[in-house]
Amino acid sequence: MPDAKQHATNIARALRERGYQAYFAGGCVRDTILAREPADYDVATDATPRQVMQIFPRTFAVGAQFGVVLVPDDRASDAPDRPGEGRKGAVEVATFRSDVGYSDGRHPDEVRFTASPKEDVQRRDFTINGMLLDPLAANSTTDGILDFVGGCDDLKAGIVRAIGDPSRRFAEDKLRMLRGVRFAARFGYQIEPATFSAIQQLARQIHQVSQERVREELTKMLTEGRARQAFMLLDESGLLREVLPEISAMKGVEQPPQFHPEGDVFVHTLLLLEKLPAGCSKTLAWGALLHDVGKPATFRVAPDRIRFDGHVEVGVKMAAEICRRLRFSNDETDQILALVDNHMRFADVHRMKESTLKRFLRLPAFDEHVELHRIDCLSSNGQLDSYDYVRAQMQAIPPEEIHPQPLLTGDDLIEAGYEPGPRFKEILGAVEDAQLEGRISTREEAMEYVLREFPA
Repeated sequence: MPDAKQHATNIARALRERGYQAYFAGGCVRDTILAREPADYDVATDATPRQVMQIFPRTFAVGAQFGVVLVPDDRASDAPDRPGEGRKGAVEVATFRSDVGYSDGRHPDEVRFTASPKEDVQRRDFTINGMLLDPLAANSTTDGILDFVGGCDDLKAGIVRAIGDPSRRFAEDKLRMLRGVRFAARFGYQIEPATFSAIQQLARQIHQVSQERVREELTKMLTEGRARQAFMLLDESGLLREVLPEISAMKGVEQPPQFHPEGDVFVHTLLLLEKLPAGCSKTLAWGALLHDVGKPATFRVAPDRIRFDGHVEVGVKMAAEICRRLRFSNDETDQILALVDNHMRFADVHRMKESTLKRFLRLPAFDEHVELHRIDCLSSNGQLDSYDYVRAQMQAIPPEEIHPQPLLTGDDLIEAGYEPGPRFKEILGAVEDAQLEGRISTREEAMEYVLREFPA
């Protein structure tokens, strides 16, 4: 039994021994029924947060006002910032409750604790996430399921259905609209018609959700292995034009058929998303999504063919604004922008000087650049000549030739009588180029080169 499951089971057992009800709840129940390994485990109980904290010697009351307490295992040492984040093996223990009012579209205005598990599940989002499981039952997956909302039937039918009135569920927490799309894509399910209609009607209200929460849902869609399906559903639901209007703008933007026989920019982007494997890095995924984001703004029909002059430069600026809007970290933003900025450079690799090629190969996380180029080609003309060439060069060139130790420093130039200033960058860059191209290999050769090419 995996440690996380055992820890959650021990929590449920401790609650039961003290006379409280305790069940696994939410996604872990769904995944257990589907024979998937749950990412984490949640416990629902009629014990109040105060009672939970009295039972377990070490807890984090991250959401006690909403009935949520985290109980870490012995290896966890840091308090998470909020429920469900940074859990490090901690189990979320939530008191049965009913919620009253959601003025901000996220948090309940009032929480009323209850002793009824049936009442508790009515506030949850979707039927497939609304089942409870008794981990102490003889056969928990057959004898221990409590299903008050028809979740088992919807799992069998492959349906994502809101519990109760869909409009009310989404009004309570607008992020549920994105979650519904993500679950449908992840499992290959259909969204029940009334639930989908409610998403379409309320899509504009997604702006009430914080950009960080939107970013995390979109990132999960991009990295769970069903990104194309997710973004098609986002488009059909009306959510795409609200959360990423720049991607929605790709629809109908034609491309030159001799280079892009697959169709318009949106179709091309969907084909890239289809090739993102589950578990891929978030920066690669966002780079694939945004690599052609500048094309709609630069579209023009020239006498010879359709052109997108400057689409890379425009795309970098647009991607930077998207990353800022969605609150990406600086490191994540830098890598995403680098992927957008460099994705067209592969067309020139056969003609690059040796120094230019080596500088290209040493871009941070270069494997992501190579993979983006590969799926970009496979989603258009299918030509992998540049990809094969780069891969061959990566194998042939020793790492120490791609990242050589500098032969000279600014101190060396000062010692040789050069005045510090902007010229140092030009000189040292030229020295490195000569080194990368194999024209110099020692400090003495480097200084001779400087004195010859850049007289003091």
